[in-house]
Amino acid sequence: MSAAAEGGAGRGGVTPILYVLGAALLWSTGGLFIKATELSAYELSFGRSLLAALTVAYFTRRAGFGVNGVTVVAAVLYAALLLLFVAATKLTTAANAIFLQYTAPVYVAVFEPLVFKEKYRRGDFLVVAACAGGVALFFVGRLRPEELTGNLLALLSGVCFAVFMLLIRLPRAGRVNRASSIIYGNLLLAAACAPAFFRGAGRVTAADLGVILFLGVFQIGVAYTLFTRGIERGVRSLDAALVGYVEPLSNPVWVYLFLGERPSGWAALGGAVIIAAVAAHSLALARKRKRRKSVKAANRES
Repeated sequence: MSAAAEGGAGRGGVTPILYVLGAALLWSTGGLFIKATELSAYELSFGRSLLAALTVAYFTRRAGFGVNGVTVVAAVLYAALLLLFVAATKLTTAANAIFLQYTAPVYVAVFEPLVFKEKYRRGDFLVVAACAGGVALFFVGRLRPEELTGNLLALLSGVCFAVFMLLIRLPRAGRVNRASSIIYGNLLLAAACAPAFFRGAGRVTAADLGVILFLGVFQIGVAYTLFTRGIERGVRSLDAALVGYVEPLSNPVWVYLFLGERPSGWAALGGAVIIAAVAAHSLALARKRKRRKSVKAANRES
């Protein structure tokens, strides 16, 4: 899951949005490949993050690798959200992990006005209330202890993701390569998880290495590159956000098709409520921005 930057009108026809679609599809494979290996969250995160850091660094090398205080804090949060998501996916269903992580926009709606001195909107309260109801549905019914833990880790991952998104919006974050927090966050996580990986290196199979290679190079590295290229080529924030919903919708589908795992009915309903609420909120905000721009343009012409 990633935050979109503001873009202008599409340049180059359909191609730019296909970059974003490709990124969302690659992100959506995370649940399947995390579930497909017996490696622990720490063992898997080492190789995944090391390869992801190298891949993103290669594709963004021209922008440099500067660092400042915002980058450091954002890197720590990014490392945390990655590990929390992998651990959550190991403990609960892939659907629960991705849907609960996608509560991040709700926390952004709560804290963004405080950070950027903006007014709260009525729609913010409505989406928060709807998502709170959706989250509650994930805890209905009989849960195994590990599922409860996984759900809570997924929620915490969403909180880290929200704060990360707020940080990279700060003006200081734009003074260096915005990918620096991604690169350093992955390197930090790889360093933290290296001991766990090398302790169990003897049981790592060729299939495990294939999973690590795909997750690091493609599911994070190439996906990030495709997404940023789509934005750079003029994909609007709203278009990118809506296409991005391919990730949470496809993630549990891949896991069901290939591994047979299905979420509970309550969890599926909760996920639908969260995705619908956040998508509706995004559309409402986009319409308001469009109206404000139209009014400003009319005032300039008069």
